[in-house]
Amino acid sequence: GGGGSAAASDVTTPMLGEEALSERRLGYVAGVVPKADEERFARALWRASRGNTFVQFSPIEEKVTDPKTGATLMKSVFVVYFQGSVGSMKDKIVKVCTAFGVNMYQWPASQEQARVRDVTLRQQLKEKESALNAYQNLMRSEASDLVGPSTANPNGNSKIEDWRLFCVKEKSIYSILNLCEEGMALRVNVWYPENEEAKIQSVLKAARAGDEQGAFLNPDNGKWRTTPPTYIRTNEYTETFQEIVDTYGIPRYQEANPALLAMVTFPFIFGMMYGDIGHGSLLLLSGLWLVRNAESLRHSQPVLFSARYLVLSLGFFATFAGFMYNDFFSVGLQLFPSGFEDPDGDGQFTPTYDIKNSGGPGPYPFGLDWAWHGASNELLFVNSLKMKLSVLFGVLQMIMGLLLRWGNAIYEKNMTDFIFECIPMMVFMLCFFGWMDVMVLYKWTHPIDNAPNIINSLICMAMGQQDNFPLWDGSVELAQTLMKYTVLSVPLMLFPKPFILLYQHNQAQKKTAEGHQLMVDEEQGGGHGHGHGEEFEFGEIFIHQIIETIEYVLGTVSHTASYLRIWALSLAHQQLSLVFFQKTLTMGLEMPFPGNAIMLYLMFAAWFGITLGVLLGMDVLECFLHTLRLHWVEFQSKFYKAGGEKFAPFDIKKLVETSGVE
Repeated sequence: GGGGSAAASDVTTPMLGEEALSERRLGYVAGVVPKADEERFARALWRASRGNTFVQFSPIEEKVTDPKTGATLMKSVFVVYFQGSVGSMKDKIVKVCTAFGVNMYQWPASQEQARVRDVTLRQQLKEKESALNAYQNLMRSEASDLVGPSTANPNGNSKIEDWRLFCVKEKSIYSILNLCEEGMALRVNVWYPENEEAKIQSVLKAARAGDEQGAFLNPDNGKWRTTPPTYIRTNEYTETFQEIVDTYGIPRYQEANPALLAMVTFPFIFGMMYGDIGHGSLLLLSGLWLVRNAESLRHSQPVLFSARYLVLSLGFFATFAGFMYNDFFSVGLQLFPSGFEDPDGDGQFTPTYDIKNSGGPGPYPFGLDWAWHGASNELLFVNSLKMKLSVLFGVLQMIMGLLLRWGNAIYEKNMTDFIFECIPMMVFMLCFFGWMDVMVLYKWTHPIDNAPNIINSLICMAMGQQDNFPLWDGSVELAQTLMKYTVLSVPLMLFPKPFILLYQHNQAQKKTAEGHQLMVDEEQGGGHGHGHGEEFEFGEIFIHQIIETIEYVLGTVSHTASYLRIWALSLAHQQLSLVFFQKTLTMGLEMPFPGNAIMLYLMFAAWFGITLGVLLGMDVLECFLHTLRLHWVEFQSKFYKAGGEKFAPFDIKKLVETSGVE
């Protein structure tokens, strides 16, 4: 019996051990790979295994969402067969799969196991889809509750917007409270407009309502320890122009504010560049539409809302300048009888007004005579006119800037700057460039047989040469005298101020040694005698004065020439308008009937489209930017330091309104 059992055991025992069978058994790795990577993946497996693997791909018909990346793409199921279920070969294959970032899954060992797993996965997928749908429905319900208005205020903001505004308000209040000093009561230093003190006191008194505890305002009329912020009252019209100035820099406290003059000069200079009755009227109508529909644009288009009065002003002055130029889409309007006539009909026009200005009939009553349009010398005359107008208004604006510099020096009681900077600068400006304007106006108003060339006269004046064509008897001698004042004003700007500042500094040092200046410094916050608030260096001050003098002298010349951009842009606008009109509407009008009836409609559409795109789009922006440059550089450089800090009071309403825009 024992022998029989031993024989049976020998029969059932495999001839090869388990380890030997595992080496002979086929191993496999299964997963999902992007269809685009099939060839690269198969090639990499072949190289890694040296041809000892077999890969089978089975494409998935529908697009699959990658669980790692979330991308939706076409994929294929792969199975890699190799010899041995374990060992180094499997490790190599797993490394290749990991390098390609494929998703690997356990491959079922039998058909029954595959069927069971399929049922299990489908059940899990169904449960997860049900849970996901329930979660999505919950999120939709919560989102609709958050984006909908609250029940207490059905016409108000959404609940989440109210929460956001509440957080903004609480955060701002918390930031302000952090600025307070703790003690028996919270204390904080604030700036406020002086003329609103009574109003603030009344509001605080009403808030206390007889209670001893509450907020109190205690004015401090002592010396400033810090420079006060700049507060400028604006309204809906002036706000845009003030914003243009503030973009360059905030005015210092009590410094002359250029925005007051810019409200007139900015649109006026723009009108000189853009002057056209037709284009200006379209811009004016756009401004009127923006003003009329302002409330609907307040939140939807805040930029257009804030610029509505600027567009209105630009359109008004462009239309006014268009009447001055008598230019309506490049066509002259016969508003008044012409001052020229062609008695022989040969195209040679003669003036009918008194060109000698001796009491006869006057010239064209308003603007440019329409007879100049189409004349052979139109460009020569109009260019000369616009060029001189540009220089006249440019010098006038720069003189106005120097007058504002005078105002700053007088207000600050800085007689050093007033006597040795403001006055020499004005002398330099008036004696040379002011004289140039006088020559232009004199030639316009006085008939001269041998009229001098203004440029040649200025060259003779600057070089000390003899001018053989005087404006009047004695004008050459007057010009030479003015040139002497012009030259003398330069060293007066350059030398005295640094030495005066050095003297003031030495005197302040003596007072400090005596113990007086130290007390003054403690009371005033530690200023210095020369007003720079830093250690006095005479060499640095002198070099700074040299740079300022050179910059003003050369800058005045270049700035005067820079105002010629008014003429250049006006010429460009007029010529573009003329070319567009001639190449579209004129061509349609010149065609024979009945082609002109159809072509005129097509040409009008082309002309109007070009007008909107070029002349009402790019040209408006171009003229605006050049006007901005003339104000920021040529005008404001004469007086504007822009070293202030804007007064920004704590305003919850304004904070909440602007938080949504940002």
